[in-house]
Amino acid sequence: MDAQVTPESFTFLNLFLRADWVVKLVMIGLALASLASWAVILDKLFRFAALNREADRFEDAVAAGRPLEDLAAEAGESPRHALPRMLQGALREWRDARGKTGSDSQAAFLIQRIDRVLDTVIARESQRIEDGLGLLAIVATASPFVGLFGTVWGIMRSFQAIAVEKNTNLAVVAPGIAEALFATAVGLAAAIPAYIAYNKFSTDAGRFTARLEHFADDLATAIQRRLAERV
Repeated sequence: MDAQVTPESFTFLNLFLRADWVVKLVMIGLALASLASWAVILDKLFRFAALNREADRFEDAVAAGRPLEDLAAEAGESPRHALPRMLQGALREWRDARGKTGSDSQAAFLIQRIDRVLDTVIARESQRIEDGLGLLAIVATASPFVGLFGTVWGIMRSFQAIAVEKNTNLAVVAPGIAEALFATAVGLAAAIPAYIAYNKFSTDAGRFTARLEHFADDLATAIQRRLAERV
Protein backbone atom coordinates (compact mmCIF):
# COMPACT_ATOMS: atom_id res chain seq x y z
CA MET A 1 0.00 0.00 0.00
CA ASP A 2 1.15 3.53 -0.70
CA ALA A 3 1.73 5.45 2.53
CA GLN A 4 1.55 8.80 0.76
CA VAL A 5 -2.04 9.81 1.44
CA THR A 6 -3.46 13.03 0.07
CA PRO A 7 -7.03 14.38 -0.15
CA GLU A 8 -7.04 13.32 -3.79
CA SER A 9 -6.60 9.72 -2.66
CA PHE A 10 -10.20 9.71 -1.48
CA THR A 11 -11.92 11.02 -4.59
CA PHE A 12 -14.47 8.66 -6.11
CA LEU A 13 -12.33 8.07 -9.17
CA ASN A 14 -9.19 7.25 -7.18
CA LEU A 15 -11.12 5.02 -4.80
CA PHE A 16 -12.38 3.08 -7.81
CA LEU A 17 -9.01 2.91 -9.58
CA ARG A 18 -7.14 1.77 -6.46
CA ALA A 19 -9.71 -0.90 -5.57
CA ASP A 20 -9.18 -4.62 -6.02
CA TRP A 21 -10.44 -6.04 -9.33
CA VAL A 22 -13.26 -7.92 -7.56
CA VAL A 23 -14.40 -4.70 -5.90
CA LYS A 24 -14.19 -2.94 -9.27
CA LEU A 25 -16.44 -5.57 -10.83
CA VAL A 26 -18.90 -5.14 -7.97
CA MET A 27 -18.95 -1.37 -8.46
CA ILE A 28 -19.36 -1.66 -12.23
CA GLY A 29 -22.22 -4.13 -11.82
CA LEU A 30 -23.94 -1.89 -9.30
CA ALA A 31 -23.51 1.12 -11.57
CA LEU A 32 -25.09 -0.75 -14.48
CA ALA A 33 -27.95 -1.91 -12.24
CA SER A 34 -28.49 1.67 -11.13
CA LEU A 35 -28.61 2.89 -14.73
CA ALA A 36 -31.15 0.18 -15.61
CA SER A 37 -33.31 1.08 -12.62
CA TRP A 38 -33.21 4.78 -13.54
CA ALA A 39 -34.29 3.90 -17.08
CA VAL A 40 -37.32 2.11 -15.61
CA ILE A 41 -37.99 4.98 -13.21
CA LEU A 42 -38.03 7.61 -15.96
CA ASP A 43 -40.15 5.39 -18.22
CA LYS A 44 -42.71 4.83 -15.45
CA LEU A 45 -42.85 8.52 -14.53
CA PHE A 46 -43.76 9.53 -18.08
CA ARG A 47 -45.98 6.50 -18.70
CA PHE A 48 -48.14 6.90 -15.61
CA ALA A 49 -48.46 10.64 -16.22
CA ALA A 50 -49.62 9.98 -19.80
CA LEU A 51 -51.99 7.16 -18.78
CA ASN A 52 -53.71 9.21 -16.09
CA ARG A 53 -53.89 12.29 -18.30
CA GLU A 54 -55.58 10.31 -21.09
CA ALA A 55 -57.87 8.58 -18.59
CA ASP A 56 -58.95 11.95 -17.20
CA ARG A 57 -59.75 13.20 -20.69
CA PHE A 58 -61.72 10.08 -21.63
CA GLU A 59 -63.65 9.92 -18.37
CA ASP A 60 -64.55 13.60 -18.70
CA ALA A 61 -65.93 12.90 -22.18
CA VAL A 62 -68.00 10.00 -20.84
CA ALA A 63 -69.24 12.07 -17.89
CA ALA A 64 -70.28 14.84 -20.29
CA GLY A 65 -73.01 12.53 -21.59
CA ARG A 66 -71.68 12.00 -25.09
CA PRO A 67 -72.91 8.82 -26.81
CA LEU A 68 -70.65 5.88 -26.04
CA GLU A 69 -70.67 4.82 -29.69
CA ASP A 70 -69.25 8.20 -30.72
CA LEU A 71 -66.47 8.00 -28.15
CA ALA A 72 -65.61 4.48 -29.24
CA ALA A 73 -65.48 5.54 -32.90
CA GLU A 74 -63.27 8.55 -32.13
CA ALA A 75 -60.75 6.30 -30.38
CA GLY A 76 -59.93 4.55 -33.65
CA GLU A 77 -59.57 0.89 -34.50
CA SER A 78 -56.68 0.11 -32.15
CA PRO A 79 -56.60 2.60 -29.26
CA ARG A 80 -53.50 2.47 -27.09
CA HIS A 81 -55.29 3.37 -23.88
CA ALA A 82 -57.20 0.73 -21.94
CA LEU A 83 -60.38 2.74 -21.34
CA PRO A 84 -61.42 3.12 -24.99
CA ARG A 85 -60.42 -0.51 -25.59
CA MET A 86 -62.73 -1.54 -22.78
CA LEU A 87 -65.54 0.57 -24.21
CA GLN A 88 -65.07 -0.85 -27.68
CA GLY A 89 -65.03 -4.40 -26.34
CA ALA A 90 -68.23 -3.88 -24.35
CA LEU A 91 -70.02 -2.27 -27.29
CA ARG A 92 -68.85 -5.05 -29.61
CA GLU A 93 -70.43 -7.66 -27.35
CA TRP A 94 -73.57 -5.53 -27.15
CA ARG A 95 -73.86 -5.28 -30.93
CA ASP A 96 -73.22 -9.00 -31.41
CA ALA A 97 -75.99 -9.83 -28.94
CA ARG A 98 -78.46 -7.27 -30.27
CA GLY A 99 -81.82 -8.87 -30.84
CA LYS A 100 -80.83 -11.99 -28.88
CA THR A 101 -81.46 -10.76 -25.36
CA GLY A 102 -85.15 -11.35 -25.06
CA SER A 103 -84.94 -13.54 -21.97
CA ASP A 104 -83.37 -12.90 -18.60
CA SER A 105 -80.91 -15.77 -19.09
CA GLN A 106 -79.71 -14.32 -22.39
CA ALA A 107 -79.28 -10.89 -20.80
CA ALA A 108 -77.32 -12.39 -17.92
CA PHE A 109 -75.12 -14.29 -20.37
CA LEU A 110 -74.40 -11.04 -22.22
CA ILE A 111 -73.34 -9.34 -18.99
CA GLN A 112 -71.04 -12.26 -18.22
CA ARG A 113 -69.44 -12.04 -21.66
CA ILE A 114 -68.88 -8.31 -21.24
CA ASP A 115 -67.38 -8.85 -17.79
CA ARG A 116 -64.95 -11.40 -19.22
CA VAL A 117 -63.91 -9.03 -22.00
CA LEU A 118 -63.36 -6.19 -19.55
CA ASP A 119 -61.47 -8.42 -17.10
CA THR A 120 -59.17 -9.55 -19.91
CA VAL A 121 -58.35 -5.98 -20.86
CA ILE A 122 -57.73 -5.05 -17.22
CA ALA A 123 -55.46 -8.05 -16.66
CA ARG A 124 -53.37 -7.31 -19.75
CA GLU A 125 -53.10 -3.62 -18.92
CA SER A 126 -52.12 -4.37 -15.33
CA GLN A 127 -49.39 -6.68 -16.51
CA ARG A 128 -48.16 -4.08 -18.99
CA ILE A 129 -47.93 -1.24 -16.49
CA GLU A 130 -46.15 -3.49 -13.98
CA ASP A 131 -43.39 -4.39 -16.43
CA GLY A 132 -40.07 -3.27 -14.99
CA LEU A 133 -41.17 -3.28 -11.36
CA GLY A 134 -39.50 -6.64 -10.90
CA LEU A 135 -36.16 -5.11 -11.91
CA LEU A 136 -36.63 -2.30 -9.37
CA ALA A 137 -37.39 -4.87 -6.67
CA ILE A 138 -34.26 -6.87 -7.49
CA VAL A 139 -32.02 -3.79 -7.51
CA ALA A 140 -33.56 -2.50 -4.28
CA THR A 141 -33.09 -5.76 -2.38
CA ALA A 142 -29.88 -7.13 -3.87
CA SER A 143 -27.71 -4.04 -4.30
CA PRO A 144 -26.90 -3.50 -0.60
CA PHE A 145 -25.79 -7.11 -0.25
CA VAL A 146 -23.71 -6.99 -3.42
CA GLY A 147 -22.08 -3.80 -2.17
CA LEU A 148 -21.49 -5.42 1.21
CA PHE A 149 -19.77 -8.33 -0.51
CA GLY A 150 -17.45 -5.86 -2.22
CA THR A 151 -16.76 -4.19 1.11
CA VAL A 152 -15.97 -7.46 2.89
CA TRP A 153 -13.71 -8.55 0.05
CA GLY A 154 -11.92 -5.19 0.01
CA ILE A 155 -11.40 -5.13 3.77
CA MET A 156 -10.11 -8.69 3.68
CA ARG A 157 -7.60 -7.73 0.99
CA SER A 158 -6.60 -4.64 2.98
CA PHE A 159 -5.83 -6.68 6.10
CA GLN A 160 -3.87 -9.16 4.02
CA ALA A 161 -1.74 -6.33 2.67
CA ILE A 162 -1.27 -4.94 6.19
CA ALA A 163 -0.09 -8.35 7.39
CA VAL A 164 2.37 -8.64 4.52
CA GLU A 165 3.81 -5.15 5.05
CA LYS A 166 3.64 -5.44 8.85
CA ASN A 167 2.53 -1.83 9.02
CA THR A 168 -0.58 -0.84 10.98
CA ASN A 169 -0.20 2.89 10.44
CA LEU A 170 -3.61 4.52 9.96
CA ALA A 171 -2.32 6.27 6.87
CA VAL A 172 -1.67 2.84 5.38
CA VAL A 173 -5.00 1.32 6.44
CA ALA A 174 -7.33 4.21 5.62
CA PRO A 175 -7.21 4.18 1.78
CA GLY A 176 -7.86 0.46 1.54
CA ILE A 177 -10.74 0.62 4.00
CA ALA A 178 -12.19 3.61 2.16
CA GLU A 179 -12.03 1.73 -1.14
CA ALA A 180 -13.88 -1.19 0.41
CA LEU A 181 -16.55 0.97 2.03
CA PHE A 182 -17.06 2.79 -1.25
CA ALA A 183 -18.58 -0.42 -2.62
CA THR A 184 -21.26 -0.32 0.08
CA ALA A 185 -21.94 3.34 -0.73
CA VAL A 186 -22.40 2.47 -4.40
CA GLY A 187 -24.76 -0.37 -3.45
CA LEU A 188 -26.88 1.96 -1.31
CA ALA A 189 -26.87 4.61 -4.03
CA ALA A 190 -28.32 2.02 -6.41
CA ALA A 191 -30.77 0.50 -3.90
CA ILE A 192 -32.37 3.58 -2.33
CA PRO A 193 -33.86 5.15 -5.50
CA ALA A 194 -34.98 1.71 -6.72
CA TYR A 195 -36.67 0.98 -3.39
CA ILE A 196 -38.50 4.30 -3.29
CA ALA A 197 -39.52 4.04 -6.94
CA TYR A 198 -40.73 0.44 -6.55
CA ASN A 199 -43.06 1.39 -3.71
CA LYS A 200 -44.35 4.47 -5.51
CA PHE A 201 -44.99 2.76 -8.84
CA SER A 202 -46.53 -0.30 -7.19
CA THR A 203 -49.01 2.05 -5.53
CA ASP A 204 -49.59 3.89 -8.81
CA ALA A 205 -50.17 0.60 -10.64
CA GLY A 206 -52.68 -0.49 -8.02
CA ARG A 207 -54.53 2.80 -8.25
CA PHE A 208 -54.67 2.68 -12.03
CA THR A 209 -55.91 -0.91 -11.98
CA ALA A 210 -58.63 0.14 -9.52
CA ARG A 211 -59.52 2.98 -11.89
CA LEU A 212 -59.96 0.49 -14.72
CA GLU A 213 -62.13 -1.71 -12.52
CA HIS A 214 -64.38 1.22 -11.58
CA PHE A 215 -64.75 2.09 -15.26
CA ALA A 216 -65.60 -1.54 -16.02
CA ASP A 217 -68.31 -1.46 -13.34
CA ASP A 218 -69.75 1.72 -14.86
CA LEU A 219 -69.78 0.13 -18.31
CA ALA A 220 -71.53 -2.97 -17.03
CA THR A 221 -74.11 -0.77 -15.31
CA ALA A 222 -74.69 1.19 -18.53
CA ILE A 223 -75.22 -2.03 -20.49
CA GLN A 224 -77.63 -3.31 -17.86
CA ARG A 225 -79.53 -0.04 -18.10
CA ARG A 226 -79.81 -0.44 -21.84
CA LEU A 227 -81.10 -3.98 -21.41
CA ALA A 228 -83.67 -2.79 -18.90
CA GLU A 229 -84.90 -0.11 -21.30
CA ARG A 230 -85.48 -2.75 -23.99
CA VAL A 231 -87.69 -4.85 -21.76
